[in-house]
Amino acid sequence: MRTRRIVFLTILIVSSMQVFSQVNDTLPWKPPVAVPDTPLRIKNLNPFITLHVDSVLSYKLLINKDESKYYWFLKNSPLGLKINKDNGVLSFKPDRSYFLSGKLKYDVEYSVKLGVQSLSDPNDRVDTSFTLIFYNTEVLQPKIKFTVSNTLYVDEGQTVSFDVLCESGNFPIESILFSSSVPIYNYKLVKHCDEQFSWAVPYDFVNEAEGKQRTVLLTFIGSTRLQVRDTGTVKIVVNDALNYPRAIQEHRAVDSTIRDYVLRLQFVFFQLDRKVKRTKGARTGFDLTAASSALTGTILNTSSNKSSQNTGKVLPSVGVALTPIKEATSPNKSVEQNQATIIRAAIKRLMYMRNDNMLIGEKDPDIAKKTNKLREELKQVQVQLVDVPTEMATTMSEKELNNYFNSPKVNRKYRLKR
Repeated sequence: MRTRRIVFLTILIVSSMQVFSQVNDTLPWKPPVAVPDTPLRIKNLNPFITLHVDSVLSYKLLINKDESKYYWFLKNSPLGLKINKDNGVLSFKPDRSYFLSGKLKYDVEYSVKLGVQSLSDPNDRVDTSFTLIFYNTEVLQPKIKFTVSNTLYVDEGQTVSFDVLCESGNFPIESILFSSSVPIYNYKLVKHCDEQFSWAVPYDFVNEAEGKQRTVLLTFIGSTRLQVRDTGTVKIVVNDALNYPRAIQEHRAVDSTIRDYVLRLQFVFFQLDRKVKRTKGARTGFDLTAASSALTGTILNTSSNKSSQNTGKVLPSVGVALTPIKEATSPNKSVEQNQATIIRAAIKRLMYMRNDNMLIGEKDPDIAKKTNKLREELKQVQVQLVDVPTEMATTMSEKELNNYFNSPKVNRKYRLKR
């Protein structure tokens, strides 16, 4: 039975081959149709690739042609991203040290250029690109930092200046708000990171009721685009200080007043000294005339001539008669002499005080003490010379008055004598 089945199948196969041969001989022959070559393309490229910092990328890119005849390449790729030029396997292991060192950053779109090219035909190539983004699930809070310590001690009139820095977390700080515990003026506002804050502390900022110090709290609030905030505070302790510009003006005003007053006193001294000098000259003339008359009378008394002897007896009486005339016409100017001596001493005193209390630099620590000393000395001299008329006008210059006042003749005249 089995043998019969085999023989039947063999006869059936031979019959089918004969029929196919007869049909094929009856059909017309047609040449083979050439299959057109399709353009090169990448079949599975994802335009956006997002990676976690601890993940590993291994992604095989596919093309629509024989991969053995093409090679792959990258341009402008971030640190660590590689591609196998033979099979198109894209690999990357984002090491955390890349981000800590700043070579890679979170939430930054890295545009990577990708290409595949034929080994035999340079024109058979594809150039495209994709975007690579790294993210981190670890929560990193942004922080506000300063280039100075959190507590500053300054004096009135000084300028506070420091930079406001930002330590970015998952997202960078995009805006900074500023507030102060005490209303302040003349400051430079900070709105963004890496900007400088400056404040010129005004004088009279510290109130007398608060003592010698006043505390100001400066608050800087940084915000990210997701409204994550961090607050930084700087404490400024302002010490009470002297207003040097105003103090210098007061010192100059007092010094100028003393200088003008000294010039007026020098002119008064000049007038009094002239009066004393004229009176002294007139009295000296009377004394010389009386002495000459007495001497002449003595000489004539020794003469042998009777007439000359009579004249000699009269002449001494003439000398005696000149004394009351001298006192009547040129009385001794003792009051003027004393006034001139007092004025000269006051001038010397004020000039010494001016030189002793002159300023040493723009910020003399004793400027207030020196100004008060000059003001007190001027007041004492004015009280002492309250009866001396110092409002008279003068046509003499300051140089002429100083030359006269400091002349050797005047110094000898009013110097102390034993």
